[in-house]
Amino acid sequence: MEILPRTKMRDRVAQQIKEYILKNRLAPGDRLPTESQMAESFGISRLSVREATKALEFLGIVESKTGVGLTVGRIDMDRMVEHLGFHTGLMDVDPEQLIDTRVILETGVLGHVVQRMASDPTIEEGLRDLIDRFRAARELKTWIALDIEFHRSLLEASGLQPIVAFGELLHVFFRRFRDSVKQGGWKQGIESHARLVDFLSAGNVAKATIELREHIESHKERMQR
Repeated sequence: MEILPRTKMRDRVAQQIKEYILKNRLAPGDRLPTESQMAESFGISRLSVREATKALEFLGIVESKTGVGLTVGRIDMDRMVEHLGFHTGLMDVDPEQLIDTRVILETGVLGHVVQRMASDPTIEEGLRDLIDRFRAARELKTWIALDIEFHRSLLEASGLQPIVAFGELLHVFFRRFRDSVKQGGWKQGIESHARLVDFLSAGNVAKATIELREHIESHKERMQR
């Protein structure tokens, strides 16, 4: 480990610790050097090391236990999503970038959804149940909640848990564009969801991709109006 300059010390130390974990291919539960050893290796104070490990511990990258010391932790994706999802910096992101990111994320899993749907009928049943609940919705708040649940269920149907976690971050998108969803557009949105499930059930990834892309990108048109 190299001696670090004192500027942005905590961030630099945290980065060095992460690089140490990767370089040594450490797994969750593996021991890390003590704070004293890292402080000596970096040429800094134990306080700076402790600040860095506390930041990493918040995300679950590092764990600290009495009598055990520092070990590699398991990343707590729920905590990470909760923390980053309300970060004010995310609110400064270009709305069109958020939309484009959702398009890439959600259309990218459709092939996996089709494969799992073919072997697990409960996936389609769950999505169609949500569509029925859409049709029964009478309030904007309920419709938005169901829309979020539908898109979350779509990602979960892929079986790719890291993707689900990233998708949670983008649910900020719905908070920002609630005003763009008017009751007059509910029917159009519901039918788009229904067509999407029909295409997925038929194994037609190409048409499902086009349908989902147009559904998500419809927010761009509403923003312009």
